[in-house]
Amino acid sequence: MRTNKGLTLIELLVVVIIVGILAAIAIPVYTNYMVRARRVDAKTALEQVRAAQEMWRAEKGSYSVDQAELQNTMGAPVASINNYYDWNFTVLNANSFTARAQALGSQATDGDLFINNLGQKTPADKWAK
Repeated sequence: MRTNKGLTLIELLVVVIIVGILAAIAIPVYTNYMVRARRVDAKTALEQVRAAQEMWRAEKGSYSVDQAELQNTMGAPVASINNYYDWNFTVLNANSFTARAQALGSQATDGDLFINNLGQKTPADKWAK
């Protein structure tokens, strides 16, 4: 008596098809997850910028206009957030500023995020996700 100890071509093709289907489902889900995770990092960085600006204003009487100085003295996040966002801010006057996380590279389709001195976040739909 002889027993077969190998795989047939049909069995091998079925396995390859199943792996292909799983990959076709998993890759887009993972990519979407990474986009959302990077957006959360950018939101956190903008909140840190706002907090650093408020600490600066409490100590100095007006908002900082120097990004590097704000980073060094108040612990604001580094300008590049994992190479997917760059943040910067614009001081409109002594009592108001707007901070922006500009989406870069593969994150660019997600769009930019903004926060101002009042804590207003735009675009609202990007902050809600």
